Amino acid sequence: MLILPRSKSRPFHLGPYPLETLPRDAGVVERERLSPPVSIPSGAPGRDLLSRAADRYREILARLVEGKVAHSRAPLPEELQPRVADIKGAAYFMDASQVGICRLPDAAWLPDSDRSAEDASHVFAVVILVQYPRLPEPANIALSWTRDAGRAVAEMRAAEIIAALAGHIRCMGFAARGHVAGRCALDLDKLAVLSGLAVRTGDGIENPYLGRRFAVAALSTEYGLIPDSPLRADVLVPGAMGMRYWWGINGAQSGRELRRQARRASHQSRYPMESVKRVKRPTTLILDAEAPRVSKRAAFFQRALHGDLGEKAKRERARFAFKTPLSYSLLQAIRALIPFQDGEVGGAAAAGFADPSANSRAIKSLSYFLGADLTGICEIPRDAWYSHKEDGTEIQPYHRYAVVMLIDQGYGTMEGASGDDWISGAQSMRAYLRGAEIAGVMAEFLRGSGFSARPQTNADSDVLQLPLTLWAGLGELSRIGELVLNPFVGPRFKSVVLTTDLPMAVDQPIDFGLQTFCGNCLKCARECPCDAISFGDKVMFNGYEIWKPDVERCARYRLTNPKGSACGRCMKTCPINKVVDADGGLLTRAASWLGIHASWLKPVLVPLATWIDDRVGSGMRNPVKKWWLDLEFVDGVALTPKGINRRDIDLGRNVDPAHKTIAYYHANMMPPPDEPGAVEVDRKAALAAAALIETPEFARRRTACGGAVPMHYVATAARDGSGISAARAAASPYQ
Repeated sequence: MLILPRSKSRPFHLGPYPLETLPRDAGVVERERLSPPVSIPSGAPGRDLLSRAADRYREILARLVEGKVAHSRAPLPEELQPRVADIKGAAYFMDASQVGICRLPDAAWLPDSDRSAEDASHVFAVVILVQYPRLPEPANIALSWTRDAGRAVAEMRAAEIIAALAGHIRCMGFAARGHVAGRCALDLDKLAVLSGLAVRTGDGIENPYLGRRFAVAALSTEYGLIPDSPLRADVLVPGAMGMRYWWGINGAQSGRELRRQARRASHQSRYPMESVKRVKRPTTLILDAEAPRVSKRAAFFQRALHGDLGEKAKRERARFAFKTPLSYSLLQAIRALIPFQDGEVGGAAAAGFADPSANSRAIKSLSYFLGADLTGICEIPRDAWYSHKEDGTEIQPYHRYAVVMLIDQGYGTMEGASGDDWISGAQSMRAYLRGAEIAGVMAEFLRGSGFSARPQTNADSDVLQLPLTLWAGLGELSRIGELVLNPFVGPRFKSVVLTTDLPMAVDQPIDFGLQTFCGNCLKCARECPCDAISFGDKVMFNGYEIWKPDVERCARYRLTNPKGSACGRCMKTCPINKVVDADGGLLTRAASWLGIHASWLKPVLVPLATWIDDRVGSGMRNPVKKWWLDLEFVDGVALTPKGINRRDIDLGRNVDPAHKTIAYYHANMMPPPDEPGAVEVDRKAALAAAALIETPEFARRRTACGGAVPMHYVATAARDGSGISAARAAASPYQ
């Protein structure tokens, strides 16, 4: 494949491994039915600090494997294959290594299990494998942290996936119960064999691709599905993978790509961020002394909760990204983790943390061990701290360092979507949940090692994550506006931050020529469904050089999108939203290399690259990749939505930049941080505030001459400094 990845024509619900090519043996079903169930011995409680932290988070998530079933069933297709694609797709979307389905025999229930009357209706099992993470190298101090924690981390991830899947099925009106380590009523080894994920090897089970390094979890359900056939015993014969596997059978992940990843140092991501040019400061101007600290009350999604955007936006804020069965299920897991973000430091600092450089390498290795996709470290600038919490309480900065982690929202799923259809909200929720889980475990580990640490998640953060992503060297500001682009995953990520006082060496910002690229590419602005992205030049806004989006217009559309859940259309259509690895398109990989290593060619290459990107259909929906059922969760019931956004790129769409106005809500137009009531937005004044905008060149000259800070950079003060009482504070949808 020259331009498109080899996986372009592979249905997403088949997963990354070519399980469909393996030989099967239906006779295994009868042998397993006749054999008695065996309880898998639970691993000894983790003695090491990291295992204990992972076990704690697994237990939190395991509380969600059972729950209330919706009182009405979803309108589902009579054909079972779309249901299978939806369930398997959701599991792979959540990063299960492999997924299988089997009929649930009575012989799979453990004799001493707490089998309920409802369980008697369960006739199918959905089984997942989660591979153990890769261990760091011997010279990396993270090896001592992680050596005995692989199983615990895999079991934690398995609990997250099964809890989400079981909740998804219950929201559709069908009984479902999860079975995970520490909370299991089924013989999981038997189910792994029956569902075609493993074969028996005498003293256990083994998978042809993962060996024995995996955790097993399952859910039992009454939901009608199509079972897979068990694997044939000789599937483990050495060399059975062959050259087809090496090159990627049927578009599955290739052995070459897996080897490439395995050869990279454990503190490096799967992408060669070490090859990107580093600079002392971000590539956009930041006026450090002038950029104001802003309150969480000023964020437009928070303003919607208070009623600032009207009653409709206020009502929809409580469900806009959670209004599908899957995204609602993910929300429950996010809520469950919030109470555990804070914790006491466990005594004096442990030995072995004296070297900041070694600490940085180890922390990055730990983040990848737990599932982060890209990680950077920076010191926290003053303006990256919010000034006040949602309830008006003032925030005093309390940590020096930030570990910034990016969670890829998934290229395969994004390929099947329009960006603003019914999977968009779940893409965000899945990344936010994964980030909260990773940062939460890391914080518990550091606190147990004697260092103050706190996860800063989308549900509860004291820091603004965009400036930290810049300073941690994970991207540059883009035309999309208040969004950073990474050279390898583009805008296709959500961030999570761990703040701490652990001494660490910091990363430098990067320059991969994005300012030139975005200056010559207007695709996101052309494709934005609500015309919120600027066609113009960069301006100075609250001390930052930025292509300023109309955040009010964007927020209103994302909140009230009637034919989808939230919106990520800019992410979908960005030319840098690509696969850049050994399985990616050859020309795509070459273009990425030139973009990073030959920035001087960008003025010539960018117009050509964006033209080609359009002509080959990048940003179009790929129906092969659509795995989900389009359902809207309304008042506890899954319904057929009134409409579905099925947008594709529009090469002929013309938007006159002269008539595309941007509303500027400067710091002095923000509501008081402790204002409990609605503060109606004044769009007319925000449009007029364009007259106050400085160009970056003017701002440089003004500050060089010692000019005064513009008054519109001064944030609105608190009303009386007392904060909003708990009774009067706007309720967060995460609580």
